Amino acid sequence: MSEAAIPSLLIVDDDVAHAESLQDALEMDGYECKVVHGGAEALELLRADSFDVVLTDLVMADVSGLDLLRESRSLHPTTPVLLITGHATIETAVDAMRHGAEDYIAKPVSLPELRAKLSRAVDRARLLADHEELKRQNEDLRRQLDERFGLEGILGHSPQMQRVFQVVSQVSATHATVLILGESGTGKELVARALHRGSLRSKNNFVAVNCAAMSEGLIESELFGHKRGAFTGAVAEKQGRIAYADGGTLFLDEVGDMPLETQAKLLRVLESREVVQVGGHEPKKVDIRLVAATNRDLRSMVAEGTFREDLLFRLQVVSIDLPPLRDRVGDLPLLLEYFVRTLAAEHGRPVTGISAEARAVLARHDWPGNVRELRNAVENMVLLAQGETLQIEDLPETVLAGDGKSRGGQLDLAGRSLAEMEQALIKANLELMEDNRERTAKVLGIGERTLYRKIKEYGLQ
Repeated sequence: MSEAAIPSLLIVDDDVAHAESLQDALEMDGYECKVVHGGAEALELLRADSFDVVLTDLVMADVSGLDLLRESRSLHPTTPVLLITGHATIETAVDAMRHGAEDYIAKPVSLPELRAKLSRAVDRARLLADHEELKRQNEDLRRQLDERFGLEGILGHSPQMQRVFQVVSQVSATHATVLILGESGTGKELVARALHRGSLRSKNNFVAVNCAAMSEGLIESELFGHKRGAFTGAVAEKQGRIAYADGGTLFLDEVGDMPLETQAKLLRVLESREVVQVGGHEPKKVDIRLVAATNRDLRSMVAEGTFREDLLFRLQVVSIDLPPLRDRVGDLPLLLEYFVRTLAAEHGRPVTGISAEARAVLARHDWPGNVRELRNAVENMVLLAQGETLQIEDLPETVLAGDGKSRGGQLDLAGRSLAEMEQALIKANLELMEDNRERTAKVLGIGERTLYRKIKEYGLQ
């Protein structure tokens, strides 16, 4: 066992001879043991330091093993505690486990049994510690990325996304109605939530309604609520989403799919600041901030007579256009780094990066499902990967099926030498990144100095 891997063990037992015999045996097994002969002394140590495992007698004169267990769990939640008991009853075991003990060992202690249980406890403690560290790193990464490249988990350093962040920052603290435009999967609800979190309403409800997922009758009941007996099946009175959002933010996703009659009723709510339940007559005052989103062309729908022009005017006090991922491919390295790190931590997978070849294929994909599709692709890769670095063979079939085409045309590498393939790959990605060498280097997974040297070597300047 290496020096760095030596597990630390706190042994607590007021039977001095028993404690020292355990220490001698376990130090020969490679444990670094600290022995104390009372629960009070152990508590002082635990308040000042931490151990990989705590091994304590259950019955002691000053502080009992169960009391020590409770305090240890409070101070060091991931540190396993094993109890030694001379009263090995089912009740004792159940009580110890109920209070959070890792396991218990009956006196007289069997060293092989103790070694096995300590080994399992150390492995579990280190897995928990690694998970907590990954979680902390993930939170740090998200905070750093938010500070440098985004807002409330929406990432991007492209000019298009920087404009989005600027508008969100400017209008979030106001009461203005906002219309978010963008294809499916571009992050419209994330922007809506960022607007809510940055507003004076952030302590109140954020209520999301997907207008495309409901029929005309259902959406009115969901939005406005209904009285008992208002229609068949209305066996009880129901509060609507608008009333539930009172004081907060109402987010209407895919508002372009809202039926015309419902549009008219929503417009009345926005003008009067009152809502009337289906089957009711009493108006109720509401104070909501409305944020709507759609992937449809509402102006064309107005011309076709399928969307009310007066409602459109109400909705687009401020408009935010979210670009599709194919139009901000320079953000791909940032998004890949974020998704690989966060999804690996979420699923407890040992994935730490992605190869240059896989990055290049991902950069050539058109991403019709946008950021949502990218996240799903990375999650699929992380879950099924065989190693720490994601490779081309880990890519989903949907991505591989569209490979071989760059946005500038075909990238045919068949029959070329290794140097020719490398030159073609660098050239294609330089064109893709509009000659931004920093982003190209990130996509290819190489350093900028290496990229500059390759550009000069292949005459790509």
